[in-house]
Amino acid sequence: MEIDFDASDRVSDYVTIPAGTYLCRVAEVRPGSTRAGDERWSMRLVVAEGQHTGKQAAWDSLVFSSRGRARARAVLHALGLPASGKVKIEPADLEGRTALVEIRPAEYQSPAGDIVRRNEVPYDGFRAVPPGDTGASPPADSSAPSGRRRPRPDPNDGEIPF
Repeated sequence: MEIDFDASDRVSDYVTIPAGTYLCRVAEVRPGSTRAGDERWSMRLVVAEGQHTGKQAAWDSLVFSSRGRARARAVLHALGLPASGKVKIEPADLEGRTALVEIRPAEYQSPAGDIVRRNEVPYDGFRAVPPGDTGASPPADSSAPSGRRRPRPDPNDGEIPF
């Protein structure tokens, strides 16, 4: 048996904030697809208020498949977007929106054997910001002050059936 006690494990640590629930803003959405071919939107979440304002909280994804539908519905609802019936929504509709997001550290071993630490969001980690709280998302209607088009339920041509 030979072991090098002076060798150190290769660790990549991307944990930027401690575990907890934070008001987070969707700073960026990157559309893509899963290995199975389902549409996936990766969201970069940034802390919107408090001690860690401006720090990246985590990356999280929405998968628009029959299996991912329940979580997509919960996340869209928490972000103040339509989450019932047929809706047409674009990645840009999520950007700038806020929700209370549970962040926790996770660790895994890469195929190369390195240890990677990063923050993750659990399955049920999104909650809507209670009305009246600071940083609440704007309402999902055309009278919202942000100049972005807000998604509307479309009874004739929906792309995501909920």
